[in-house]
Amino acid sequence: MSFPLEKARDPSKLRRIAIEPVSRVEGHGKVTILLDEHDRVHQVRLHIVEFRGFERFIQGRPYWEIPVMVQRLCGICPVSHHLAASKALDLVVGARKLSATAEKVRRLMHYGQILQSHALHFYHLSSPDLLLGFDSDVAKRNVVGLLAAYPELALQGVMLRKFGQEVIRITAGKRVHGTGSIPGGVNKSVTAEERDELLRALPDVTTWAQSGVRLIAELHAKNRELYEAFGTVRSNLLSLVGRDGKLDLYDGVLRARDADGRILFDGLEAEEYESVVREDVRSWSYMKFPYLASLGAEEGWYKVGPLARVQNCDSIGTPLAEAARQELLASSPGKFIHAPLAFHWARMVELLHAAEVIERLLADPDLLGRELVVTGARTSVGVGIIEAPRGTLIHHYEVDAQDLVTMCNLIVSTTHNNQAMHEAIREVARKHLDGHAPTEGLLNHIEVAIRAFDPCLSCATHALGKMPLAVDVVAANGERVARLVRGGEHAS
Repeated sequence: MSFPLEKARDPSKLRRIAIEPVSRVEGHGKVTILLDEHDRVHQVRLHIVEFRGFERFIQGRPYWEIPVMVQRLCGICPVSHHLAASKALDLVVGARKLSATAEKVRRLMHYGQILQSHALHFYHLSSPDLLLGFDSDVAKRNVVGLLAAYPELALQGVMLRKFGQEVIRITAGKRVHGTGSIPGGVNKSVTAEERDELLRALPDVTTWAQSGVRLIAELHAKNRELYEAFGTVRSNLLSLVGRDGKLDLYDGVLRARDADGRILFDGLEAEEYESVVREDVRSWSYMKFPYLASLGAEEGWYKVGPLARVQNCDSIGTPLAEAARQELLASSPGKFIHAPLAFHWARMVELLHAAEVIERLLADPDLLGRELVVTGARTSVGVGIIEAPRGTLIHHYEVDAQDLVTMCNLIVSTTHNNQAMHEAIREVARKHLDGHAPTEGLLNHIEVAIRAFDPCLSCATHALGKMPLAVDVVAANGERVARLVRGGEHAS
């Protein structure tokens, strides 16, 4: 991805900056930037430097192991992989329609996952940039600095995530890497005591969720000029929508729109995804580059996730979240919103929606039912699609007559957003770095754009203090010209 400058044709005259690793995201990645002697930007790339190999090493395993195995991809959103695999393998065991109890337990699990993941990302990983400033002191621009400056807000983030984790524990058996969902249904329902435990906490959770929406709306109003232009590049959108067109993060049909909001396709079943999505590869990244087949690789790239979902659906079926969605849409009347920083606003709308859905599910007597598993006529192929916190997640399996997995294809949310992230950091580099001597604050602008997408780069978690950053400026002859060093201050 290069800037259209004459000197970009002669790499020997360029110097290279590496941001490695990108901090306050899940997993490891790096950004490389090519500059000339006038600090003009010629190329920006996001490299995913870890290879996971899940698509290969689960081949030959019994299908019933897969929902537990694949969630090891991720320590923050394992529920998404757990459920996407279960949905795919429902088809293999012939469970085209789950029992009411099984579906509602799964939905409760999933919306608990949405709530806790959105809370983690907004309050712990992104709000230090938004509240303390992109160029603020790196030693304070983290969750510890946030706790010192905004203790009540930081506590709300902790408590929201705690509630989401409790929902997961009750439905999946454990807070991380649970076993509650199985092909054909679930292995446990919710008890009355567990339901009542969650209900007692819900009023505070809903209040905190509403406060989060107000906070991000105020930040956008206060910083409108910066937020609307920061890394903004128009693109197509892709997500699931409910069969009624409403926002549905657990199930539905695929819908895509172009950058102006015109529908490209709608009502596509999960099993048909290969007819509309292709995957490209690049030599410098382990992550693929998906695109819409009808538009081709150059024009068909798209974004997924909260900002795509709240605009792709017709409405949200819970009143508080729908009102919040309308406020978000009203911030750009008549136009689709493509600003990466608006992902945060959409994320908080979804967090509020998750709280409302959880309240509805807890009031449903089916949640306490006894019919947990159904089966039917077996098939050899299953595709499961779910809206993970970061966006559309596709699991596709083939199973042989001995019940062993023979093929697996996973297209994770961050993979869908790969090109969109590249376009965003390219735009940020063009507007904020081009012609300026690189500083830690300017380089953080690149990371801010990446963090807006909430990427899961390698599906691994990190702890505060474990993500140092060293940026080397290297001349064409390989000699290091300068070095910027960041300690372990960033939270990840």
